[in-house]
Amino acid sequence: MAKYVAAVDQGTTSTRCMIFDHSGRVVSIAQKEHEQIYPKPGWVEHNPMEIWERTQEVVKEAVALAGAKPGDIAAVGVTNQRETTIVWNKNTGKPYYNAIVWQDTRTDRICNDLAKDGGQDRFRPKVGLPLATYFSGPKIKWILENVEGVRAAAERGEAIFGNIDTWEIWWLTGGPNGGAHVTDVSNASRTMLMNLETLDWDDEILGIMGIPRQMLPRIVPSSDPNVWGKTPKDGPFGDSIPVCGDLGDQQAALVGQTCFSVGEAKNTYGTGCFMLLNTGNKPIPSKSGLLTTVGYQINNQPAVYCLEGSIAITGALVQWLRDNLEFFDFSKHIEDYARKVEDSGGIYFVPAFSGLFAPYWKSDARGVIVGLTRYVTKYHICRAALEATAYQTREVLDAMNKDSGVPLKALKVDGGMVYNELLMQFQSDILGVPVVRPVVAETTALGAAYAAGLAVGFWNNLEDLRANWQVDKTWEPKMDDAKRAALYKGWLKAVERTFNWIEQ
Repeated sequence: MAKYVAAVDQGTTSTRCMIFDHSGRVVSIAQKEHEQIYPKPGWVEHNPMEIWERTQEVVKEAVALAGAKPGDIAAVGVTNQRETTIVWNKNTGKPYYNAIVWQDTRTDRICNDLAKDGGQDRFRPKVGLPLATYFSGPKIKWILENVEGVRAAAERGEAIFGNIDTWEIWWLTGGPNGGAHVTDVSNASRTMLMNLETLDWDDEILGIMGIPRQMLPRIVPSSDPNVWGKTPKDGPFGDSIPVCGDLGDQQAALVGQTCFSVGEAKNTYGTGCFMLLNTGNKPIPSKSGLLTTVGYQINNQPAVYCLEGSIAITGALVQWLRDNLEFFDFSKHIEDYARKVEDSGGIYFVPAFSGLFAPYWKSDARGVIVGLTRYVTKYHICRAALEATAYQTREVLDAMNKDSGVPLKALKVDGGMVYNELLMQFQSDILGVPVVRPVVAETTALGAAYAAGLAVGFWNNLEDLRANWQVDKTWEPKMDDAKRAALYKGWLKAVERTFNWIEQ
């Protein structure tokens, strides 16, 4: 009888394979980084073949570390960096071009051209997203228009598209030898090409963008008993295992945090920050600059929708202080430095390095430090950098409350920065609600494992998953209302100083 479920977690900087037992405990983990390619300013690429090589390596390592024998692993789930776009030849598996990463801004002109007729929110009523360089649709259009031979290959049915989940599943289930060309509803909702009501590709938008429908994968539930394919016995798992779970990384964290009730929310603190709020079985259009997205779909049940606030720079700001300004040698030291002062000395640090994401969507903004006096030291700057993450989260939460009418009772958190005690306390203070960290903070991979395990009956229902979730630590707000309001007012004033810096 199967003892485990495996998850392949393909992220922006690395690929992991994690194996979990029935209690949701981590049995083994293997992780490897891949190269970040920057061909021009604003361009970010990955080598898809390198990602597949890393995937095979970490799968073999995790299986070996777990001591898993054939029959031990019940199912495989996949989770991925979203919006990152690949077009490849379905007969050879060879990409026509590098993967264009979600952070890449080369499609700015395409988005501006599309916005000339109907504005930035031209497609929002159908897809829940503003026209922005972030999403996959404009990236596919760029490849079709700029890479020789791709459009003709797409018309012939040879060139196929996928976000990273589709690429991984295709290879895991055989690649050119019958690999499944699928994507789940959560990833499809990040392309700007899927209608949120029908959960199918929208022919009108495909026509406007000039994208042939036959390039696109079949849209499937996130947890699907109709198994898409099995891993070949001579593949990295060394066994024939159903592949039947797929979630974009932020939606996977929502499932891993068991946010299955309307009004439950999680915030993932990584390179950027991503807050998702479960809004139930109806998509809620945002009037406050948030994204309306699919959270997950279990089998043939109705899809569950979310409001999402995406923040571009949080953990990346700590890396910038470490690498560019050489404030400290290791990221964890920022907390020690920030604790040397009682507050930020009246300064605010708005890290709009590549524009502002939610709730502003201003690509012409740039980063600022405001309120500087001779009193300020690098310790104050470190503290202001941590506080910036908490303030940006507050802005997203305010927008969510406005859109949904559902006040948040507590915030579940995960990701690398949740072990920074100073940040988590300030986050609770500036939100005015408890912040809760679970025992298993690797919630992204866990969510993908849950999706796959539910599909094959390894777990019976959502209550089984809720029973696994345990609190590690809770931070309660300690700041009084007047101070909270004054600090936040200063932050909003600082954000305004970043607007319109780049002359368009």
